[in-house]
Amino acid sequence: AMMKTMSGGNCTLNVPAKNSYRMVVLGASRVGKSSIVSRFLNGRFEDQYTPTIEDFHRKVYNIRGDMYQLDILDTSGNHPFPAMRRLSILTGDVFILVFSLDNRESFDEVKRLQKQILEVKSCLKNKTKESADLPMVICGNKNDHSEIFRKVRSDEGENLVSSDENCAYFEVSAKKNTNVDEMFYVLFSMAKLPHEMSPALHRKISIQYGDTFQQKSFRMRRVKDMDAYGMISPFARRPSVNSDLKYIKSKVLREGQSREREKCTIQ
Repeated sequence: AMMKTMSGGNCTLNVPAKNSYRMVVLGASRVGKSSIVSRFLNGRFEDQYTPTIEDFHRKVYNIRGDMYQLDILDTSGNHPFPAMRRLSILTGDVFILVFSLDNRESFDEVKRLQKQILEVKSCLKNKTKESADLPMVICGNKNDHSEIFRKVRSDEGENLVSSDENCAYFEVSAKKNTNVDEMFYVLFSMAKLPHEMSPALHRKISIQYGDTFQQKSFRMRRVKDMDAYGMISPFARRPSVNSDLKYIKSKVLREGQSREREKCTIQ
C-alpha cells in the first residue's frame, strides 16, 4: 500500500495514502477563517488580526491503532492568484466556506466559492469517475455579535445547503467557541472520516510522544485510556505546486488507464 511519510522531530510517521486528506478553508478576508483553524488545532482564539497569505498545517491521528493524516490549507481571502485557488480546490477533500454574519459581501463570496468548487470538482470527476460526494460546511462566523449587526438571515444560509446532503450550514463563533466542535463533527461524518478527528473527541499528544505514536499499543499511563490521539506536526510544510499538479495529473492518468484496461478486458 502507498504510504505518506511525515517527519516530526526525531520521529517518522507513516500514514497510508488512503487515510490522508486535505481540508481547505476558503472565504473573504477578515471573516475568521484562521480563528476557526486555530480553534481546531489548539483551542485558542487570537484577538489580533493578521492577514493570511496561505497557511498550511498538518495533524496526524492514531485512532484505534490506525493512522490518519489531515492537512489543513488556510487560504488567503484576497485570492491574488486565481490559478492557485483552483489548484487548492482540485486537491481538497473536504471544504469549509466561511463568511461573517455581519458582512453581506462575504456571504456573496461564499456563494461564488461554492459554485466554483462544484464546477471545478465536477470537471475533475468527469475525468476520473470519482464518487459525487463532496463534503462541505458553510460556516457563518461571529454569531456572538448582536442581532442588530446581522446582515445574513439564517434561512439564507440554510438555503445554500438544502439540496445537498453532503453540505451543512452552521452559525458559529470562533471567539466564544460556539458550535465549532459540532461543525467539525458533522463535516467529518459527511466525509466518512472517524468522528474522533473532531477536536473534543481525542487526546492531544505533543511531539515528544511521536516515536511511540503510531504503535497500535500506544497508551499513556498518566491519562485516562482512550482509543484516539491527535498530534500537530510542528514542522509541516505545504507540498509544492509541482507536487500538487503531479498528484492531480496522476489521478487523472491512473483512472484513464484503468478505464482503458477495463475496455480491453471487455473486448
